[in-house]
Amino acid sequence: MTTLMRTRRALLATLATSAALTWGALLPNVVHAQTPIKFQLDWRFEGPSALFLQPAAKGYFKQAGLDVTIDAGSGSGGTITRVASGTYDMGFADMAALMEFHANNPDAPNKPVAVMMVYNNTPAAAFALKKSGIRTPADLVGKKLGAPVFDAGRKAWPIFAKANKLGAVTWTSMDPPLRETMLVRGDVDAITGFSFTSLLNLEARGAKPDEIVVFPYAQYGVKLYGNAIIVSPKLLKENPEAVKAFLKAFARGAKEVLANPDAAIETVKARDGIINVDLEKRRLRMALDQVVNSPDARAEGFGRVNPPRLALMASQVADAFNTKTRVNPDAVWTPALLPSAAELDILPRK
Repeated sequence: MTTLMRTRRALLATLATSAALTWGALLPNVVHAQTPIKFQLDWRFEGPSALFLQPAAKGYFKQAGLDVTIDAGSGSGGTITRVASGTYDMGFADMAALMEFHANNPDAPNKPVAVMMVYNNTPAAAFALKKSGIRTPADLVGKKLGAPVFDAGRKAWPIFAKANKLGAVTWTSMDPPLRETMLVRGDVDAITGFSFTSLLNLEARGAKPDEIVVFPYAQYGVKLYGNAIIVSPKLLKENPEAVKAFLKAFARGAKEVLANPDAAIETVKARDGIINVDLEKRRLRMALDQVVNSPDARAEGFGRVNPPRLALMASQVADAFNTKTRVNPDAVWTPALLPSAAELDILPRK
């Protein structure tokens, strides 16, 4: 090879390298590797799970540079504990349960933080059957109520009772699968549970819709926030950009779910092939109407919280749950990683 040819090849190689570096600098947010995120839901794969399964199925998390694994949960308390322990990076859990964890574990080094509000109102409600003679919250006084000890509605009962000036009731504990069955059998006079879970479970156990009396906490003076996306402090500190990317991709998928909830149920069926599709469509629509696209959510904006309302909730939870220390609302919530206002504008107009 001549000296001229060697010089020409060296020049071409230099130009190619320079061009590659130039184009690499011009391409924004080039993803070289997928950041793994382990995410746990608050409960089984049911209708509301579509809010998270949709962006996963559509590839929005992957497009954001994230490798997200979504697992079913067994209650908000368990989800919070697993995120705190580092078993999961993020999760979906009840804000009251998160406040309780913070206040009862003041020295815990890894207390999860809520970064996006999804259920602007608590889904907690009390249920009774008309044949019991219960028509108003006042009729619950002196009655036997049933719920698991960790049920959100049971734990927040003192707040509901105070808002409605109710006297004492007695409680019977049971595992979640027995709750609605015991009400239908008459073993208890009323139960507490999530509105879009217990109502459908009662119908599945033979109760007709016009036989069921429902007292949604949010409609009876209780303005507690519901479920939020929570993050481990480790991920929050080490990779806040991954959290931002997750929330942005989630909002994108949630907007699609709100626009067409029936179609989104296919993502749930893909994770649990034995679900009752029609039932889960109904459950999802109930959740969206009651706690996601509620009047309070539209007033405050999806994903956000109202600071005075959050502060009041912190005080109510500390009192009702009899926590070891007072709840610091600034420690359980941060809006710093939320997407832009335009990206959070996902609620359909009513």
